[in-house]
Amino acid sequence: MGIIVSQGEFEKVQQAVDFLREQTSLQPRVGLVLGSGLGAFAERLKNSITIPYEVIPHFPVSTAVGHAGQLVVGLSGKTPVAVMQGRVHFYEGYSVQQVVFPVRVLREFGVRGMVFTNAAGGINKKFRERGLMLMKDHINCMGANPLTGQNDERFGPRFPDMTEAYSKRFFSLAKKEAKKVRVNLFEGVYAAMHGPSYETPTEIRALAKMGADAVGMSTVPEVIASSHMGVEVLGLSVVTNMAAGISKQKINHEEVLEAGRKVEKQFTRLLEKVIPAMAKMLK
Repeated sequence: MGIIVSQGEFEKVQQAVDFLREQTSLQPRVGLVLGSGLGAFAERLKNSITIPYEVIPHFPVSTAVGHAGQLVVGLSGKTPVAVMQGRVHFYEGYSVQQVVFPVRVLREFGVRGMVFTNAAGGINKKFRERGLMLMKDHINCMGANPLTGQNDERFGPRFPDMTEAYSKRFFSLAKKEAKKVRVNLFEGVYAAMHGPSYETPTEIRALAKMGADAVGMSTVPEVIASSHMGVEVLGLSVVTNMAAGISKQKINHEEVLEAGRKVEKQFTRLLEKVIPAMAKMLK
């Protein structure tokens, strides 16, 4: 039977945290996970240190195309941040508990607010314009939950509430800052599928009836783990293409990466406004 915390899991997290504290004196309160094609933001950080995942104790290593697989700790303006330049996915063969291990490390490192980003396929037809979607909720269709099995109270309670998995105050903040910097933000519900195959047209129609506006293969396990640990979450999807059946065009991963690069300036402009304000809220 699978468990959320194997013997010594909390200790493994602590070992990773101890290693990170040896690498930098910065103490970020805000963390980011950058999805497919969105890693460029990390390159704008000042006084940064880049740490490949493979050298961090017990850290899972990203194998997905478009994910650099490194942690960058530095300053966004004057705000210290910890940025995951790429993530690991359930479809890579990792357990869902391994997928959320980095988020647990960041929380113990001092992070109390997370920004999760991803590339997503648009289900809601208004997304034909493409662009950024502010996640207001999610639907977990992955067939797995990172909290399955034994619970370690040092991480969080047995039955965490998910009513506000996405922080209302961060949501409002992102909307306000988007207007200031003239970034158009959609709002919607994100559905997470197991992957790695893209969805069928019938699956997309089913998701639409469930209330999903966009679909992807990540983020939800990390959001669940964050809620478990009392970490506030802001979710941002880059709608890179229309999902199967919504558009007649076939989907390919290179298209996803290219679309991410096209919205890079908007994405970065918004993050550079939102992050300092999030940090002030978390003091």
